Amino acid sequence: MSFGTGNPFGGPPRGPEERPDPQQHPERRSSPLMPTIVIIGILVAVFVFFASVYADVLWYNQLGFQSVFWTENLAKIGIFAVAFLVMGFTIWISMRMAYRARPVYAPDGHQQDNMSKYQSQLEPMRRLLMIGVPVVIGVFAATAVTSQWKEVLLFFNQVPFNETDPQFNMDLGFYIFTLPFLGLLIGYLISVVLIAGIAGLLTHYLYGGIRVEERGGIVVGNAARIHIAVFAVAFLLLQAGNFWLDRYSTLLSQNGRVAGALYTDVHAVIPTKTILAIAAVLVAITFIVTAIIGRWRLPIIGTAMLLVTVVVAGGIYPFIVQQYQVIPSEKTLERAYIAKNIQMTRQAYGLTDVEETAYNAEVNPRKGVLAKDKATTTNIRLLDPNLVSSAFAQLQQFRTYYKFAPTLNVDRYAIDGKTEDTVIAVRELSVDPTESWVNQHITYTHGYGVVAAYGNRVTSGGRPDFMLSGIPTGGVLASDKTYEPRIYFGELSPQYSIVGGPEGWAPRELDRPASGSGSQDTRNTFSGDGGPSVGNFFNRLVYSLKFASTDLLLSDAINSESQILYDRNPKDRVQKVAPYLTVDSNAYPAIVDGRVQWIVDAYTTSKNYPYSKQQQLDSAVTDSLTGGTRAAALTGQVNYIRNSVKATVDAYDGSVTLYAWEADEPLLQAWQKVFPANIKPMSEMSGELMSHVRYPEDLFKVQRELLATYHVTDPDGFYDSNDAWAVPSEPTQGNANIKQPPYYMSLKMPTQDAETFSLTSTFIPQTAAGGQQRNVLFGFLSAEADAGNEAGKKAEGYGKLRLLALPRETSVPGPGQAQQNFDSNTTVSQTLNLLRQGASQVKNGNLLSLPVGDGILYVQPVYVQSSGATSYPTLRKVLVAFGDNVGFADTLSEALDQVFEGSSGAVTSENGGTSGGGEPGKPPVTQTAQQKLTQALNDARAAIKAGQAALAQNDFAKYGAEQAKLQKALEAAIEAEAELTGKPVVPEAPAPTDGTVTPAPTDGDGAPAPEAPAQETPAP
Repeated sequence: MSFGTGNPFGGPPRGPEERPDPQQHPERRSSPLMPTIVIIGILVAVFVFFASVYADVLWYNQLGFQSVFWTENLAKIGIFAVAFLVMGFTIWISMRMAYRARPVYAPDGHQQDNMSKYQSQLEPMRRLLMIGVPVVIGVFAATAVTSQWKEVLLFFNQVPFNETDPQFNMDLGFYIFTLPFLGLLIGYLISVVLIAGIAGLLTHYLYGGIRVEERGGIVVGNAARIHIAVFAVAFLLLQAGNFWLDRYSTLLSQNGRVAGALYTDVHAVIPTKTILAIAAVLVAITFIVTAIIGRWRLPIIGTAMLLVTVVVAGGIYPFIVQQYQVIPSEKTLERAYIAKNIQMTRQAYGLTDVEETAYNAEVNPRKGVLAKDKATTTNIRLLDPNLVSSAFAQLQQFRTYYKFAPTLNVDRYAIDGKTEDTVIAVRELSVDPTESWVNQHITYTHGYGVVAAYGNRVTSGGRPDFMLSGIPTGGVLASDKTYEPRIYFGELSPQYSIVGGPEGWAPRELDRPASGSGSQDTRNTFSGDGGPSVGNFFNRLVYSLKFASTDLLLSDAINSESQILYDRNPKDRVQKVAPYLTVDSNAYPAIVDGRVQWIVDAYTTSKNYPYSKQQQLDSAVTDSLTGGTRAAALTGQVNYIRNSVKATVDAYDGSVTLYAWEADEPLLQAWQKVFPANIKPMSEMSGELMSHVRYPEDLFKVQRELLATYHVTDPDGFYDSNDAWAVPSEPTQGNANIKQPPYYMSLKMPTQDAETFSLTSTFIPQTAAGGQQRNVLFGFLSAEADAGNEAGKKAEGYGKLRLLALPRETSVPGPGQAQQNFDSNTTVSQTLNLLRQGASQVKNGNLLSLPVGDGILYVQPVYVQSSGATSYPTLRKVLVAFGDNVGFADTLSEALDQVFEGSSGAVTSENGGTSGGGEPGKPPVTQTAQQKLTQALNDARAAIKAGQAALAQNDFAKYGAEQAKLQKALEAAIEAEAELTGKPVVPEAPAPTDGTVTPAPTDGDGAPAPEAPAQETPAP
């Protein structure tokens, strides 16, 4: 081969004329375009990340919760940094020391030749790998640990419970605060030692510190031997710590018959864990000896013995104890541990003070027996908040851009000195997503007003009897409850809105509909402090990126004083400012001190309470409501829960206030050390707010799930499970897996001196595997839900759980059996079939259970809804049951009298039980002309149907009476229409005998068809 000027690929040498001319072929230079694109891409990604963080900073600062943002994120950054440095540095130092200790002269051999090839290939990127591997692994490991920031902060800010566990006599705070942190720390350090040790061993192997000889032996150099010994000692000591902590973890076990450490755990598992911890330390000492003397026999034998001990002592021995000692005598041996579980579970869920009373419920009604229960019967709620949302919408929505929640709320308000159960809702904004950007985010920004109706009565047409309604707001409650009606923050609010403007700025927000014909809808400018400013270009750019909207950046409708409102759901706002709390599924509105406030319950929870049974929250709180129209918010496993915080969210400006409801709760005290200025004392609650705070639904649902089993406090009875209960399924639905929800109502329990606002539920026997369901009532549970009064003092009885245990020898119908009695009753079924004529639907309302009349009374409103698009359910009938006796009438009073031998003695809202009195048996209302017309048309329709039925049976006397009612109803309709129009109206013809009547247009249910909603004002 030729060199010099010769062709390097062979052939004759090139001449001068063949050499490349540098002028004709200039050297290629790399284009700067690609690096520029990469740099710009990195800068854009960094700015987008910065914009997201900056938007959060603005949001928290505006709410006054900036400490939450900084504390949480600085804690995460600190934890990430420490975890990253520990993992990354340990891997790096392991690899570095292994590389520096590599043999200078490696022995010859075929395998070593192969390793030399690998080394030569890795050498160009060795430095990159030495840095890159620790960094990449460190980032992933630290990211996983960062999610445990709450456990870390709680450990460093823990407070004692001042109560001890029944096994080790350790303060309960050890299990709640210390044990989770130590478990996290040891688990992470074990992963660090394993990964770093493996990285070091691979480096030793690649560079000859550990080699496999051709004869099959393994040669370990001195440096590699010391390296292995150090990491083995660290691993074994950490495992010893793990074994030692496992002793305490047995008290959190959920694998036995009951939760906690049982006989096998105490007599086999805990002792063997102690032995294993000591054995791991001893084996670690053998590795230290090996690092010094260089002999492997002793640590190998020790490791083998440790593994055998783990298998025998940690697995086989406990199995033998359980199988051959415990199971044959389980009831006797486990009695003491079952007692511990009952005690600690009831303690963890706030069930220690349940007042259980034997209630010898009767099933045979007696005349006048309800006279002594007027405190309950006057407050029986006939308005079902789960059905009347569409009625609220048809009667009070007014515009298509307003909407009511599908499930309304129950509260209480004082009217003329009497507290009334109230079904309440806010008229929220619901914007069509096909609207223009300006309409969605500038024009339609808020809902308007609160709508409230009596819970225990309706109008004569079966519609809600409103105590607060209309735009502007009016009603009997309006004079006492002047308030700011605009709803900028709610459960249905848009994703974001741009509001606000300087003085003199032309209002752009559609405020409320016109109050009369010919007038225009009013407009308004938000004047509160509800969101971060977007009055400058930079903030607009930040939020344009956050919401991916160029309109937000370029719109001329945004001014120097504009604010952006987002994260507007009350529950989401509370969860965001208090990420350490678990928020209840339901937020409910109340008029408090001249503002509409959303009241939200929040919980401190843990899954580390010793000997307490864990509950799957989403399963416990899911019922016919959360499984249908309202999603359950609570998820995860817990075995300790407290309603430690009550929160409010202002519906106008979105301000969030947290109140320490259980100030002495240790978890809350720990979080208050972390966030000292965020939670206000309960003493700062106003009296009006206190009067609307109530016992939370989700907590009650979790407690009733536990009480189904843990109402039994005798260990032997608990073991036998011969008195296990269950929450009944929703009787108005066909799905047996959907639980009946608890109901708010005012009632007086048999052990109470006066009625209170309460949350109630029932229990039936638990069905054995493969057995048939017995739907008889075994228990009735109530929680006193009244938190306090307007004097601002917390009620002494708030949260008191009262459990009525019914006799087992008496078959008191459960909710499902009561519903079956209703459905199978001939009179009821025939009447309901008549009501279903004309494509109308019959809807059964909530089935209320009441401990009155020395038994259990069931009350169910029956609603009828026509098939029209604008139809809504109206209350037509009331079903009542006591024992197997069924009453069915137009009014509650009549239905009760049917059941109780013609005279129940009950005082209901229809015969003077509520303020305003009223004609006996009729709703006490003052009707408008429109309502009179509607009632007259309904009466006419009912008379026609009754007359037809009488003709079919050749009952001419009955037919004549119904024709008289028809004539009277038509005359009333004529009078009402004359009152409405101001002109006398003459019917076109007398009532025909074929049963037809043609008055004003109706909605298919006898009610006048509602007027079409007025055209909303378009955006400018």
